[in-house]
Amino acid sequence: MAKYFDVHPENPQPRSITQIADAVRSEALIAYPTDSCYALGCRLGSRDGMDRIRSIRQLDDRHHFTLMCRDFAQLGQFVRVDNDVFRAVKASTPGSYTFILPATREVPRKLLHPKKKTVGVRIPDHVVTQALLAELGEPLLSSTLLLPDEEEPLTQGWEIKDRLDHVVDAVVDSGDCGTEPTTVVDFSGGEAEIVRRGAGDTGRFE
Repeated sequence: MAKYFDVHPENPQPRSITQIADAVRSEALIAYPTDSCYALGCRLGSRDGMDRIRSIRQLDDRHHFTLMCRDFAQLGQFVRVDNDVFRAVKASTPGSYTFILPATREVPRKLLHPKKKTVGVRIPDHVVTQALLAELGEPLLSSTLLLPDEEEPLTQGWEIKDRLDHVVDAVVDSGDCGTEPTTVVDFSGGEAEIVRRGAGDTGRFE
């Protein structure tokens, strides 16, 4: 049965944030809010967590996982960014964008796209997510909480608790965070390629 954390959306309780971070460090798989719908998240090096996300979402090995990063400095540890891409990404963060970029050696091999050796990264504009990332001290390995054969992600904490109670370890509820996922921009080829149009404005990449 998943633990349920009711976290204030603007002033997250430090005790709850610490408990959630401790759970992640202990290999927990969590459902948590972001600035563009809910996500599933686990510790960066958790093979079990990644396998469970794949199972819940029925993903194949070509799926790009996302590293949810606290800030640009942390993001830069895990992906290679040249000057032109740096300016484009920097201008769009924090926000509802996921960027696909070549991974550094800091990223576990199993997370990489098998052919491209890339990974998704993003910096969320969400108070609770930022508090959790600050407490955790490392990125969260994440994927949008979109269940198989459903058109929209789950967005209510109580509903997530009800439906995923036996497949996740904790649910973090800080209110509705919308159903529109991030805009995904692939920079791995040097030029911006919009892979998915979502919550982030695509105009700057077109």
